[in-house]
Amino acid sequence: MSEQTTTAPVVRRVDDRHRYEILVDDHRAGLTAYRDRDGRRVFFHTEVDDAYAGQGLAAILVEQALTDVRASGLRIVPVCPYVAKFLTKHREFADITDPVTPEVLTWLDARLGR
Repeated sequence: MSEQTTTAPVVRRVDDRHRYEILVDDHRAGLTAYRDRDGRRVFFHTEVDDAYAGQGLAAILVEQALTDVRASGLRIVPVCPYVAKFLTKHREFADITDPVTPEVLTWLDARLGR
């Protein structure tokens, strides 16, 4: 059975780790990772710990991360499948979303050393 939250989850940007984290009761419950390039925040991975599954935390995390991207004046590139799927349901971010291109994927692979 999944652990129930007792306080509202908190999302924070951790620039030195290139990610946003979602905290539940001061414990990291999940993250969405990114790299920045030319005014675009390229999201490439999102995860929520199994202990927190089924609570809607990934959606909260991604929505707040994308809201922060907008506030920062950046654009979104959704390499991460979860972020891409989220964007199909949340068209309010369409105006700041750029397509995933082969060039972006090559750059990201080089940046991540894969």
